[in-house]
Amino acid sequence: MAETFTIGTLGKAAGVNLETVRYYERIGLLPPAPRSEGGYRRYDGVAVKRLRFIRRGRELGFGIDEIRTLLQLADHPQQPCDAADHLAQQHLAEVEAKIADLLAMRDVLARLVGCHSTSAEHCRLLETLEQRDCCVGRD
Repeated sequence: MAETFTIGTLGKAAGVNLETVRYYERIGLLPPAPRSEGGYRRYDGVAVKRLRFIRRGRELGFGIDEIRTLLQLADHPQQPCDAADHLAQQHLAEVEAKIADLLAMRDVLARLVGCHSTSAEHCRLLETLEQRDCCVGRD
């Protein structure tokens, strides 16, 4: 008989909490598990593998709908991977845009730190947030 997992052991094996398992089951990313005579969910190794796939996709920043598409492709390995590649290209572009935004934020913050003002009235950060230019650019 194949090894089965309770929801708790499944979550531990896949690195997610049990509320996440329930949520993924509720939205259809994880098929409903058969129940034991006592009414407990019993998952198999396929569920562990699928849940790890979902978790890894989420770690890479893919949304639920993208994960759903990727799971459909994984469930039908004979299909071409054009759709997966397209998703990866789109996601990469989004990540690169976020990186550019973060670098721009870093540059602004780097200019604002080290304020030696003795009062909040002339604080570089507050001036920037209020769009005042009283002391911005001053050292």
